[in-house]
Amino acid sequence: MANGSYQERREEIETYFDRTAADAWRKLTSDVKVSRIRATVRAGRDDMRATLLNWLPADLTGKRLLDAGCGTGALAFEAARRGAEVVAIDVAPTLIQIAQERTPKDLGPGSVHFEAGDMLDPAHGRFDHVVAMDSLIHYVPADVVKVLAGLAARTGGSILFTFAPKTPALAVMHAVGQLFPRGNRSPAIVPVGPDRLRALLAGDPALAGWHPQRTRRIAVGFYTSQALELVPA
Repeated sequence: MANGSYQERREEIETYFDRTAADAWRKLTSDVKVSRIRATVRAGRDDMRATLLNWLPADLTGKRLLDAGCGTGALAFEAARRGAEVVAIDVAPTLIQIAQERTPKDLGPGSVHFEAGDMLDPAHGRFDHVVAMDSLIHYVPADVVKVLAGLAARTGGSILFTFAPKTPALAVMHAVGQLFPRGNRSPAIVPVGPDRLRALLAGDPALAGWHPQRTRRIAVGFYTSQALELVPA
């Protein structure tokens, strides 16, 4: 892992989501009324979460799943309802607290363990599946690939993640302004072209034997993100 840039960016993300944007994300990830712009982000995130869940097995009984960058827990809850033992990690303690407050009393056959920390911590153990929804979009592509390689070393099945695709529309959105007011802006998203990302994945020896499969781009108003599935040979 390229420690410097990854760790520095991780600390920026923690500060932002744990302090500056905690209340905004509490509202965004709930059903309360939000602005038209944030409503498009909510709709896009809902669609993306449904896509990633659709790529997971319908029955996750007995499987361990890492929700890497779990936010306020919506995906973790759904995976648990399918029987998964979910380890839900986020850098921001405040988001973890919100997720714990929202945990349903009955998760069915599965379970969720929430923890504030680093998704790459080997103490989390091994997993059958990993999901990283919109949690890698703030890192430079080289660090994204190294994060995926670190996760792959502890994963037996699929890794589902999202990235910010480099498109003219996304470039315009970032030029105009980000989701939150100027004083509350998040660490910049780092777009990457899909072809370049695939080349970086193919060129990392630690990911030898892992292959991209399904992909889907979702663009709803101010939300643009692309999902990619990695599976071992």
